[in-house]
Amino acid sequence: MQQINFTVENQFVESLLKEHLEAPKCATPGQVGTWFKNFIGVLFPGFCDKTYETAEDVMAGLALAKEGLGKVLLCNGGNKEAQTKQLVEQFFDQVGDLKAKLQKDIQALYDGDPAAKSFAEIIRSYPGFYAIAAHRVAHQLYQMKVELIPRIISENAHSKTGVDIHPGATIGEYFCIDHGTGVVLGETTVVGNHVKIYQGVTLGALSVDKRDVVRQRHPTIKDGVVIYAGATILGGNTVVGKNSVIGGGVWLTRSVEENSKVYYRAKMTNEEGGMDTITFK
Repeated sequence: MQQINFTVENQFVESLLKEHLEAPKCATPGQVGTWFKNFIGVLFPGFCDKTYETAEDVMAGLALAKEGLGKVLLCNGGNKEAQTKQLVEQFFDQVGDLKAKLQKDIQALYDGDPAAKSFAEIIRSYPGFYAIAAHRVAHQLYQMKVELIPRIISENAHSKTGVDIHPGATIGEYFCIDHGTGVVLGETTVVGNHVKIYQGVTLGALSVDKRDVVRQRHPTIKDGVVIYAGATILGGNTVVGKNSVIGGGVWLTRSVEENSKVYYRAKMTNEEGGMDTITFK
């Protein structure tokens, strides 16, 4: 085996070693992803690799999930054992509410997609469910001030589904993402209840200035809104009113009143075509 002489690069090697020693001892993305999959598998049989046939089996599954979260959190940000135990208990105290929220999301996905034949189909195969489930878990940890782990959960879902939801985004009940690919929701996005969005939708910021980090940079979407494919809605002051419909491909940077319809309409004449006009109703 050929030896490599690092004599000249000793200072470089030492600097790398210093970085490795000082790096946070955090769980890897693979470990976090495995824990998330196992946890959701306990809550939803259709997502599970195991069979739970007794109450004792379910309790054992939850216990393993708690143990797994403890291992993931123990190395996060220098958490001490007592602090980690407290975080795990706090998370699992809310697991019933989390399950109930996800059940409502499944209902919204089922009601919103005529092609859906069963809840099992949604749980097993819909990227929208995977992305929403990941967000519900990540957001709960985010609210508990857990660092880094929520973002790893979100990015794991992003890599699998093409849906990029920041853990900080606030999302109401009965949320439906249809198809999913290319959906982006920024950190300070606020989404109400019974909202449905299609592929390629961006709820983003008008500015990426670091000075705006403490402000709401992303839009607010009120209850009952439908946003069709490819729409882009930007800005922390932008509010889409209740029961509005945002058409495909719309670029929106100002608020619209409730019950509005915003869409592009092709204006065609005998001489020329393709002129788009934005229409508010």
